[in-house]
Amino acid sequence: MSLQLCVDRSSPVPLYFQLSQQLEAAIEHGTLTPGSLLGNEIELAGRLGLSRPTVRQAIQSLVDKGLLVRRRGVGTQVVHSQVKRPLELSSLYDDLEAAGQRPATRVLVNTVVPASAEVAAALGVAEGSDVHRVERLRLAHGEPMAYLCNYLPPELLELDSGQMEATGLYRLMRAAGITLHSARQSVGARAATAEEGERLGEPEGAPLLTMQRTTFDDTGRAVEFGSHMYRASRYSFEFQLLVRP
Repeated sequence: MSLQLCVDRSSPVPLYFQLSQQLEAAIEHGTLTPGSLLGNEIELAGRLGLSRPTVRQAIQSLVDKGLLVRRRGVGTQVVHSQVKRPLELSSLYDDLEAAGQRPATRVLVNTVVPASAEVAAALGVAEGSDVHRVERLRLAHGEPMAYLCNYLPPELLELDSGQMEATGLYRLMRAAGITLHSARQSVGARAATAEEGERLGEPEGAPLLTMQRTTFDDTGRAVEFGSHMYRASRYSFEFQLLVRP
């Protein structure tokens, strides 16, 4: 591994944490790509003049975050970087693409259904009226990242499954002349059911991030209601907080 690593022994920051932070930054910036192999613990310890337990602790912290995996007969391997998504009106597809995560989509459901009370309230339509329901599995580097369930007014735009597997929903909406203006969003978390875990590649009971969003166009019309689930091991939301004057 040609990665340049160093530790500052005069720093109050623990040596293992210095090493884990450098490795995590290399993964997030793409210097260490998915599938890359780290040198073994003895080699890394020798290069940096650290004890083997210190190196092991640094690596284990990244294994716990889901960034590295230990494979018998192979060694310690980079799995992926965690996607950190800013809370703004953007699509997951665009965010993954911008982060170099090679997004892909599987359309699971593309149909018209009667609006439930929740969906009707979000979209401002009558309960029981027709709405378009789309369920998709979003992947990054070939691994499941999120399950997306979206409802749209049926006359809004043509929803072709092939197009939705090739690009993001918001891109299709913009291409249809819809100007996205604002959204109301809530974020939560819960444990995965057995079915959700199987779908997302997580064990039953694993933590999932949840998000509900109602999106409005520039006329104030609700154009989309989404209920999404994300793997907490692969995904996080970022907030920018400002002090009020």
